[in-house]
Amino acid sequence: MTEFEPASARIGLGLGSNLGDSSDHLRQAVEQLSRAGVRFEALSSLYRSPPWGVLDQPEFVNACALARTELEPLALLDLVQNIEKTMGRRKTRRWGPRLIDIDVLFYGDVAIRHPRLTLPHEAILQRAFVLAPLAEIAPDLILGGQTVTEALAHVDSAGLERIGAF
Repeated sequence: MTEFEPASARIGLGLGSNLGDSSDHLRQAVEQLSRAGVRFEALSSLYRSPPWGVLDQPEFVNACALARTELEPLALLDLVQNIEKTMGRRKTRRWGPRLIDIDVLFYGDVAIRHPRLTLPHEAILQRAFVLAPLAEIAPDLILGGQTVTEALAHVDSAGLERIGAF
């Protein structure tokens, strides 16, 4: 008799921080997600990146992860937002400084336009700080009709620097 395993979706997560010990904040977020049942398959290196959107703030540390979850998309969003809040994230200005930011980048091949969640993430193909770490762990992943590696070749990655292992 074989053991039944619930269906799981392959997800992509983007992580970022630019307050305090940013690298440690990313590691804590992954640990909390793991404890909540998210099963990580790959973690990118850590990348230092200039601020995006709002420029008068510290540089960010970013990473991406591939994982599996049994959670539905909105339940996954609730989980990541709860972890952000538990870790001390406070609402500030859009694209402003943050202790932790966890974005659901994609959820299998699902396309969603919901008031709380758009999948795949609507800005994924414009952000080098997402595409570079994602290309490291999933270079042939197709998003918007092109591979992550191809998309990365078309964005400005000035100032983006790999700073070490996760």
